[in-house]
Amino acid sequence: MLFRGTLVNVGAIGAGCLIGIVLKNRFPEKIRKIIMQSLGLSSLLIGMQMALKTENILILIFSLVIGGVIGECLHLEDGLERWGEKIKIKLQNINPGDRFIEGFVTASLLYCIGSMAIMGALEEGLNGNSDILFAKSLLDGVTSIAFSAAMGIGVLFSAFPVLIYQGGITLLAQFIKDLLSPEVIKEMTATGGVLILGIALGLLEIKKIKTGNLLPAILVAALLASFF
Repeated sequence: MLFRGTLVNVGAIGAGCLIGIVLKNRFPEKIRKIIMQSLGLSSLLIGMQMALKTENILILIFSLVIGGVIGECLHLEDGLERWGEKIKIKLQNINPGDRFIEGFVTASLLYCIGSMAIMGALEEGLNGNSDILFAKSLLDGVTSIAFSAAMGIGVLFSAFPVLIYQGGITLLAQFIKDLLSPEVIKEMTATGGVLILGIALGLLEIKKIKTGNLLPAILVAALLASFF
């Protein structure tokens, strides 16, 4: 099923919101923490499996270095954060103090703006592998419990942008899949796997890595693999 991962993600957000609304602030911090650690370890495994698919380690290294430099020069991660904040402020100005809008905007930005959403949707579209989106679903489900408990039902409606955003990327990946050779897809997957490893380190609170600035590495990997 093409959009399986995204549909599970949307369902997890919805289920988490319902739990959060019922439980309010009773969700134990220690439970949240152990779930995050479990997701971090799982993401490490997923990232390693993807990264080991490379057949040319030099392409992987150069893709990360070149892509990272491009992303850093363009300030991609900072730009995404500023863009998100501007949208949040504009929508909140429509109805100041409305927790519905705050919950909707905050959750939508958290669930959509990130390497895991992009890489998961690409992986599902290119290889039919939904593992990244399944891991993201667990993460989003847990955070939606906390968000909905604090900000109400507006968080539930953030599932719609997730459906459109991730589903759109998956569909786009399906269209370009036929234009890419298996070798190119392997190197793109391997490079994305390293980005997932970076996300895992953040979930485990080991090291915060600006994976947003590394996103161009996936395109660089496609170009290098096509020529070499």
